[in-house]
This record gives sequence, structure tokens and C-alpha cells, in this order.
Amino acid sequence: MEKIIPDIVFATNNAHKLEEARAILKGSVNVLSLADINCDDDIPETADTLEGNALIKARWVKEKYGYDCFADDTGLMVDALNSAPGVYSARFAGDHCSPADNIALLLQKMEGEHDRSARFCTVVALIWKGREYLMEGEVKGRIAEGNCGDSGFGYDPVFIPENSSLSFAEMSPEAKNSISHRGRAMAKLARFFDSAE
Repeated sequence: MEKIIPDIVFATNNAHKLEEARAILKGSVNVLSLADINCDDDIPETADTLEGNALIKARWVKEKYGYDCFADDTGLMVDALNSAPGVYSARFAGDHCSPADNIALLLQKMEGEHDRSARFCTVVALIWKGREYLMEGEVKGRIAEGNCGDSGFGYDPVFIPENSSLSFAEMSPEAKNSISHRGRAMAKLARFFDSAE
């Protein structure tokens, strides 16, 4: 009997994240975008933790649109900056900043800093068949001295994962997904769906 692949909404407007999730979860679930369910809401991210923000987004879609849903929040924690930018990674340089603005501010703050260790953390909140789940993925690495590579998105050009000489932005999507923070969290999500009834 052919397996029925269920639909689930990914509460993100980030096309790169959507592409990554669809690649990782292919065959487990059919990932719908917010546009697919005609949701153009500006979903708030007002929590002070990654878990809190991910849950806000997933609950928003479930409560207002009725779909089972997952959402993520990601933070870059830099040791020399007391784990900043952390939960504020997407708006490090201000509310309407670009990824390039965030990178420029990060490199400015890291100028002359010898300890460049950092970690990326993603928390995925899942609402599935009336229950909530949290899954986490983390990768350690360091902050480069400048931009390296032009693939990926966000802080990818300045984050070099441990045991690598390449930044995330210098890797193929497949190579990055196999070791990245979001890739690890999404792999847990894929395993969950593969074992779910």
C-alpha cells in the first residue's frame, strides 16, 4: 500500500529555509509555505528565547489557519560577545536591517578579537496531531575575518563550522545541510515523521 504523504505548513517567509526544509523532509511530508495557505500575516517574534519564538509562529498558524505546522528560530551565539546576537540574530543591526548589515556589525564588533568561537543553534517547534514537540540542532565553529563565499544566506559567509576550512557560504547546499544547525534539527524532524503513525 502506497504511503500517504501528509501536508504540513512551515511557518516561514524565508525562501532559502523553505528550500532547505523541502530537500531534507522530501518523502516524509509535503511542506507547504505560508503563501500556499494564503497567510501573509506578519507573525510576531516577541519571545526572548529561540524556543519561545518558534512556538509563537507554529501556534499562530495552527490557531488561525487550522494546519499542523512547524516553525524554527535560529540564533548565532558568539563567545566573545557574551553569546550575542543570539535570539536577536535576524535583527542584530536593527529592525529593518539586511543580512549584510548584520554581518558588517558582527565583523566590526569582532575586530581584533582573538577568540572567534561561536555556535549556531536552531530550535524547531512542531504542532502535530494536537501535540507540541521541540527539536534542536547545533553546530560549533568560528567567525571568519571577512566574508567568504556567496552561497547560503544570513551569517553563512562568516561562519566556519568546526573541522572545516570552508564557510557555510562556500559549501554546496547538500554539504551544508548534512552538518548545519538547521539541517540537524530538520533531520530530527524527518526521523519523527518517518516513525510517526
